[in-house]
Amino acid sequence: MSDTGELRFARRPELRDPVMICSFRGWNDGGQGASLATGFLLRTWEGENFADIDPELFFDFQSTRPHVTLVDGDVRRIDWPENTFHAVSLPHAPHDVILFTGTEPNLRWRTFSELITSVATDFGVELVVTLGSLLADVPHTRPAPVTASATDPELVGDLDLQSSRYEGPTGVVGVLHNACREAGIPSVSLWAAVPHYVSLTPSPRAAKALCDRLANLLDLTIDTEELTEASESYMRQVSEAVDADEETAAYVDELENRVDEVEDESDLPTGDALAAELTRFLREREEDGGGDAATTEQ
Repeated sequence: MSDTGELRFARRPELRDPVMICSFRGWNDGGQGASLATGFLLRTWEGENFADIDPELFFDFQSTRPHVTLVDGDVRRIDWPENTFHAVSLPHAPHDVILFTGTEPNLRWRTFSELITSVATDFGVELVVTLGSLLADVPHTRPAPVTASATDPELVGDLDLQSSRYEGPTGVVGVLHNACREAGIPSVSLWAAVPHYVSLTPSPRAAKALCDRLANLLDLTIDTEELTEASESYMRQVSEAVDADEETAAYVDELENRVDEVEDESDLPTGDALAAELTRFLREREEDGGGDAATTEQ
């Protein structure tokens, strides 16, 4: 595949039976759990950039503004929204990886998603996995629950996933999975739940949960010790803030009691239950003049 103007290649890597892992900053990234996870994987796996999508026709720059950075103290550089493909060689794993990291675009979602699936098709990608994080009624003191879903019945059975039955607003993740289905590429959606009462705090706990679930799904070994240490620090800092407010502390105690009453993993909330809870939460935020959040969908 050559450059199309919108899709720009720096080189073409040789990859062995690759899978593609994608995440997007923005609506699909509550508590930055998904972008933290892919950022961690990019550093750990030493992924190399080989292509990107030109942001010019996909972003409203009044809404998603580029940033000005000073280089060497005096040279001004404009950093545009990035959507980048990275090649990862994993010689001891069943597959190599294409890691896509980006920002949810403002415009032309179908074309944008088709560019991603065109790369997947060109490299013979066997599976696309998207990572997302959503705001939900979960405590920060417990491991972040992760739901894994797909729409393909065979994939649901083979990988022991949930069948997605979500209906409601979607983000670019949902459009990308639809593009994968139209291109005949199997796809899986992983979502980690993030405490809504600390939605602005980056959640390494959600990132760790996504990486652990991804490792299990793809039969990989991922050393998440760094995320474990960051999660412990996160829990301590949030606990200190929560303990300073009696009402919030009581609410977190209630959430902890709910989790502790769960007898086994099969009783954890389903993706649809989390979606319903988040839809309620989003409605309340809109009524109160609140901001955006992510919702769980396929």
